[in-house]
Amino acid sequence: MWAGALVQSWSPTWAVSVIAVLAAVVLRNKKRLAVLLIAIVLGAIIMSIRVAALDSSAINQFRGSVTSFELQVTTDPNRVVPKVFGSSFAPTSYSFMGQALLVDDRYEMRIPVRVIVSNRSVEGLLPGQKIRVQAKVLESKEGRVAALLIVNQRVTVISRASGWAKGLAHIRLGLRNATGAGDTGSLIPGMVIGDTSKQSVEFKNEMRRSGLTHLVAVSGANFAIVSAFVLWGMQFIFRKLNYRLIATAFALGAFIALVRPSPSVLRAAAMAAVLLIAHGTRQGRDPLPALGFAIAAVVIADPFQSRDAGFALSVLATAGLLLLAPKIKPKFLAPPLAAMAFCAPIIVALSGYISPMSIVANVLAAPAVAPITIIGFIAALISPIAPWLSHLLVMTVKPLAAWIVWVAQWSAGFPVFTLKTGLYGFVFVAALILAIYIGRAKVGIALLVIVIAFSWVQRFPAGDWQIANCDIGQGDAMVINLQRHRAIVIDVGPDPQLIDRCLRQLGIKEVPLLILTHSHADHVGGLAGVKKNREVGTTWYGDVLAGTRATIENLEIEVKWPDSSQGLTPNNSSIAVVITSPDFTLFAAGDIEPLVQSQLVSRIGPVDIYKVAHHGSRFQDLDLMRELSPRIAVLSVGSTNTYGHPAPSTISALTQLGAKVLRTDIDGAVAIRATSHRFSVQRSKRWFRFFSWN
Repeated sequence: MWAGALVQSWSPTWAVSVIAVLAAVVLRNKKRLAVLLIAIVLGAIIMSIRVAALDSSAINQFRGSVTSFELQVTTDPNRVVPKVFGSSFAPTSYSFMGQALLVDDRYEMRIPVRVIVSNRSVEGLLPGQKIRVQAKVLESKEGRVAALLIVNQRVTVISRASGWAKGLAHIRLGLRNATGAGDTGSLIPGMVIGDTSKQSVEFKNEMRRSGLTHLVAVSGANFAIVSAFVLWGMQFIFRKLNYRLIATAFALGAFIALVRPSPSVLRAAAMAAVLLIAHGTRQGRDPLPALGFAIAAVVIADPFQSRDAGFALSVLATAGLLLLAPKIKPKFLAPPLAAMAFCAPIIVALSGYISPMSIVANVLAAPAVAPITIIGFIAALISPIAPWLSHLLVMTVKPLAAWIVWVAQWSAGFPVFTLKTGLYGFVFVAALILAIYIGRAKVGIALLVIVIAFSWVQRFPAGDWQIANCDIGQGDAMVINLQRHRAIVIDVGPDPQLIDRCLRQLGIKEVPLLILTHSHADHVGGLAGVKKNREVGTTWYGDVLAGTRATIENLEIEVKWPDSSQGLTPNNSSIAVVITSPDFTLFAAGDIEPLVQSQLVSRIGPVDIYKVAHHGSRFQDLDLMRELSPRIAVLSVGSTNTYGHPAPSTISALTQLGAKVLRTDIDGAVAIRATSHRFSVQRSKRWFRFFSWN
């Protein structure tokens, strides 16, 4: 059924028929074949009905226009992390799912929509409340909704939250307040009720790199721990097993409402329900049928769950525990190894890497999971009535949470095995896992050894380098090597994670001089990433003028601009520097434009390497470019930028001057080795670079 819904959501009906025919050829067992065909066809039918309902909705006639909506909130409004929009940060916005009930005061319906609100008027809204908005209707890339609604005005609340919703909100807020600040405080609500709202972007990335993200996604493990605890506690209230099971079922229903019905929660809840029924009726407790029933129940209720990566990871992790874990020895390594193996294809397709250290991280973190979940659950329940006791309980598990945070930070510092994302990475890893599972372990291990060896040979950067330019999207970030894990950094790009990853890849642990050329977000937004676990010395940022000099090791750094920041735009107040060494000369121009470039003619002279001004835009002074006559021109640009960077005219002018043009949208990160003004270049993007260490 999962396969049928998944295929039908992306493919025409004939594709489902082809899969059914192939299944008939592969499976000769009539019973299995019948079950598989029924599941595929049923899943495809359900998905077809849902897609047809979305496509025929009256909302579609309002696309591109602004109209009124009456909505019912179905998920908590979550703050969207501000992204860099051009040279500045996008405004703070909130995103949530809703049901459109009335459109344009004419059309009554009940259809799912995605809502993005660019003001704080939705803070505190709870699922079940009704609101009225004026929204612009756009087509959504999210297949499960009929439209994307953009709201720029305050929303009007037309119904209060129910007592049930308020009670659950008090519990969530109470646990959030009891856990305090910092990564440790943000981890506990995530582990207990899946609330990750307090977690920083950096901590989320550490959890992802260490393979511990599943700890803060409520899944079967949480339900197993909570249901076992509740079932144990019910023995002191009810003598009959059936009464205990009924009470446990009610408790799990409340738990679902508390943590919110996400795909993994629904899957885990469905499986827990089946196991409780089997336990109560003294029937067999074979977990595989329970997993199959859980998948079917969730997909029937919402076929778009079949396209949700979290749902896929949850199902595959459970399948790994059931199918692969019994074959792994020693037993204490079986759960993390089995879950990681079955989830690896999806993880690679999404993130592009696998962390070998995640096995160690999961083993180290495992003993702390159950105590945090149980005590945190009790603390959450009593937080509205006895907040002091809730704080006390949280304090008892904070050391355990701090241990998991340390494990995540420690393991995230190790290299991860990076594979090409998308279909190719998924197929490669899936084939490798299949070979090991069906008994061809020697072939799989031999292939893995070859892959690791080949990835080491083509690692980036390989060997010595003097200048590197990071691939951080649409922005600037250049690194000048000082050896011994030290470097000068010029600009930090828009994203802390990207610049941190680049510096970690280059092995930089100390930055004696940080130059932030100007205030635009695509040059300074990643500052936190540079400072993460690194010592940063002097920072030049808007406080230096032309003529400022510094000497670090054998490098001479001289500021050529600005003469004065008065009356200049941010671009034209960029700090432009020349760096001279026995091996190279470099001019890094920031985002200066022709007005300033023309004033620098005759001030700089020829250079070996030119960090091209303003991402290679068409606004260039050709006289300055001819004076520089660079041998290598570096352009830092995002592959999906909408500004036309770099301009064809700029590329043409540099090429005519004999410069070797390196651009991050095509070449990826670049590393330049310089020896007595002789140069060799490494690129991180290569057609054969399918896998690597990062």
